Amino acid sequence: MTFVSAPAPAQDYPVRPIRAITATSAGGTSDIFMRLIGDAFQKRFGQPIIVENRPGGSMMIGGHACAAAPNDGYTICILPVETLAYNQFLFKKVPYDPQKDFAPITNPFFNTQVLVASASLDVRSLDELAALSKKKPGTLSYTVPSVALSLFMDKWKAATGADLVRVPFRGGAEAVNGVLSGATPAAFFGLANWIPLLRSGAVRALAIDGAQRSPLFPDVPTLAELGYGENLTRVYFGIVAPAGTPKPIIRKLRDEIARIGAEPDFRQKRLIEMGLEPVFDTPEEFAKFLSEDRAISERIVKESGLQPQ
Repeated sequence: MTFVSAPAPAQDYPVRPIRAITATSAGGTSDIFMRLIGDAFQKRFGQPIIVENRPGGSMMIGGHACAAAPNDGYTICILPVETLAYNQFLFKKVPYDPQKDFAPITNPFFNTQVLVASASLDVRSLDELAALSKKKPGTLSYTVPSVALSLFMDKWKAATGADLVRVPFRGGAEAVNGVLSGATPAAFFGLANWIPLLRSGAVRALAIDGAQRSPLFPDVPTLAELGYGENLTRVYFGIVAPAGTPKPIIRKLRDEIARIGAEPDFRQKRLIEMGLEPVFDTPEEFAKFLSEDRAISERIVKESGLQPQ
């Protein structure tokens, strides 16, 4: 017979360290963010948040570890959009049920994505990029990290007649080098990778995927402003717990994480200046968002023509 210890009442929580599972490697956006949250927890409650990186398996290893963890409030997880939405439509077998195995806590932020071009191309807009590519058919290349951004580029090329060739995305560092060297002069991924290069003029931003313009680069239009805002999901890392985690603990976790995120210094230096768009929604709001995002993700995968592997 297995005995499960009862969770501590929410008012006494936490009374021991909290484990935070990530689906990415150390040093990534979610890893750094959760360690910062852990530092604040340690100061407030005297209990640390210990980050446990579980990368690999198309970000499903971390999802499986989260789903299988005890639901006593001492395991939380920060999981990407792939784990929480896309993978169930991209793979025949997923070792967890994204709808049933996780209790939403909060979406702390959206990770703004930016479409950039090497300054050597001398283009300042999507229209100029399309025009240049038509003058040099099949010679300009680009890279993107996700199904949603890949489908956006396909639709944009079809609508404008742009003639660019997609190359596989092999990580942020390699993609940045590709843009700087001119080998792959256009790319569409996380703003944080480009901030110094945009400020120096080495690359130029043509559009961002945010609902609003970035306060860091207010002159860069959103895709929605350019008429391309439909059917595009955002990049996020949602904080969840194993299903069945007591609701009072879920609420306390969300409220404390949101309190930390609302501190002016943390919000400005750890989020906005890193190209992250603060959200910190409630568990109920995040659950509703996830349901809608999964429906859009399913539609995007079907439109892309990808078959589950």
